Amino acid sequence: MTITRPLPGPPAAVRIDRHWLERHIPHRGRMCLLEEVLGWDMTQIRARACSHRQADNPLRARGCLPAACGIEYAGQAMAAHGALMAGLLGVPARAGYLASVRHLDLHVTRLDDLAEDLTISAQRVAGDDDTALYAFAITCAEHELLRGRASIVLGAADRAGRA
Repeated sequence: MTITRPLPGPPAAVRIDRHWLERHIPHRGRMCLLEEVLGWDMTQIRARACSHRQADNPLRARGCLPAACGIEYAGQAMAAHGALMAGLLGVPARAGYLASVRHLDLHVTRLDDLAEDLTISAQRVAGDDDTALYAFAITCAEHELLRGRASIVLGAADRAGRA
């Protein structure tokens, strides 16, 4: 799948698949849970995942993948959004660390029993140079599975080195 980023300026077609993701977010191998980015702009991203069905998913516990693991899927979409934005702005991507999750609504108990792919949506609703607040939701076949808000601290390792 090829997407064109919906931003001003000259259009650039970019395939944002699993290979791109493994080069631009900190998650590699089986821990890279996303399959591809479906679309993105300055404030939001939408990605697809099929790893929830894999028996060797690294987040599985006692043979199942609890719905709360969707937070990690959303976090990886946020990391991809940060990498895309850094590339757009011509600056190095900064590591982000999940600081908190609020208003988490789980509408299912597990993810591994879903036959369809997951769609992960995240929207940056606030932030500055050091933090980001994202609202996120995960759906499967148009049914909402979970939603919440995540606070991300950016470049905490960089700041620790300067202290």
